[in-house]
Amino acid sequence: MSSLATAFGLPHHATATSRREWLAHAGAGFGGLALASLVGGNSAQAASSDPLAPRPPHHPATAKSVIFLFMEGGPSHIDLFDPKPLLKNLAGSPLPASFGTVITAMGEAGSPLLADQRTWKQHGRSGTWVSDWLPHTAEIVDEIAVIRSCVADGINHSGGVCQMNTGAVLGGRPSLGAWVTYGLGSENDDLPAFVVMQDTDGQVVNGPRNWGAGFMPAVYQGARISGGNPPIPNLFTPQGVGMARQQAKLELLDTFNREFAAVVPEQSELEARIRNYELAFRMQAAAPLAVNLDEETAETQRLYGLDQKETASFGRNCLLARRLVERGVRFVQLYHGAGSKWDSHSKLEKGHADLCRQMDQPVAALIKDLRRRGLLDSTLVVWGGEFGRTPMSEKGDGRDHNPTGFTMWMAGGGVPGGITIGATDEVGLRAVEERMHVHDLHATILRLMGLDNMGLVYTFKGRPERPTLNEGEPNRRLLASSAGGV
Repeated sequence: MSSLATAFGLPHHATATSRREWLAHAGAGFGGLALASLVGGNSAQAASSDPLAPRPPHHPATAKSVIFLFMEGGPSHIDLFDPKPLLKNLAGSPLPASFGTVITAMGEAGSPLLADQRTWKQHGRSGTWVSDWLPHTAEIVDEIAVIRSCVADGINHSGGVCQMNTGAVLGGRPSLGAWVTYGLGSENDDLPAFVVMQDTDGQVVNGPRNWGAGFMPAVYQGARISGGNPPIPNLFTPQGVGMARQQAKLELLDTFNREFAAVVPEQSELEARIRNYELAFRMQAAAPLAVNLDEETAETQRLYGLDQKETASFGRNCLLARRLVERGVRFVQLYHGAGSKWDSHSKLEKGHADLCRQMDQPVAALIKDLRRRGLLDSTLVVWGGEFGRTPMSEKGDGRDHNPTGFTMWMAGGGVPGGITIGATDEVGLRAVEERMHVHDLHATILRLMGLDNMGLVYTFKGRPERPTLNEGEPNRRLLASSAGGV
């Protein structure tokens, strides 16, 4: 174990006793533990060696949970949060040489500049600029911190989405949600610590590796649930299968699992599978209550737009996210536009207009609802995609990928609202003030959760690994109201 990990008292699972070994030594077996869960058995002993047991943070934390609203495909910052009047003057002309050389994903660097067609206004006491595509977000600007100077390394969707989730443009590393779960454990024994939801059946770029555990034990990976009915498939025992039959099946499964575990003790996926079976039993009681939106008032359902076709899907997921963090789920990630629908190489006006209508009201409702329930101060909400869009046109009416300067925002969890951080150049191409790389964003999120991005260590093959690849610093302005001071 590294000295940093030792100093912070963090677990090191490469050499720690596994859950399988504890079960074998205790003589309980999976079936016995599952039955104990069903009848309310004492789990104190199990918790002592549970990899998801709650652990103290490195520093005082203001955020207990995170809701990451991921706009997959890359929303256009210069059409939403970052107005650029110069674009209207230069529209149709090439990018001036003074802005430097540009490398784009689709080779559109030499295309003429494309002006936005938005009406811009300043909103709230803060005077935050928001375009007419986001009227509901405009109502909550005093709660949010707009970050106009984000920077990433991935120029295509695979690399960009991978980095925004894991810190690296190449696969194989743990996701941010997995790092948070590893560092802090779970606050609820009956629900996953890390939950992922999509607004459509479309495949998110890179698929499950976006919420995977990488080289860490698979127990820290995210659990994907759907917003449909049922939201958690295969949760309940089939009709006609009684308790005795189910128990016999579980005992047999336990025998197979333990025999296989003895042959391949290094395979963490099996340990995660065993734990998932145990969790599934407990979820049979807790999960239906957590996802039952019929408990919500008609006013709350209207607030999220569940009564409208365009907003119902993402509104349901936003409302489910609120119900999950209420119950101690540590990290919730919602994908909007799954299948890179925010990718607007052409027909940006129609594409972005439709997507904004789908997500604007639910996102604003989430902030309003968290605030009125006293949850916003302890829940960090993050909004953004893997990158922004270029000021140059593509196909005449679209924009290319732009990782060199784009906008994200944060709210709650100790983040001061009503502020704008950083700036891009006069056409929105590059971040030029208070640049925030993805590693800085992740370091800030971790710090608000009470975790030190350089002190959170997992040793893999003898190498101390950290969530931000030994880079990144928290943005001090975003920590201005954090507990403990900065």
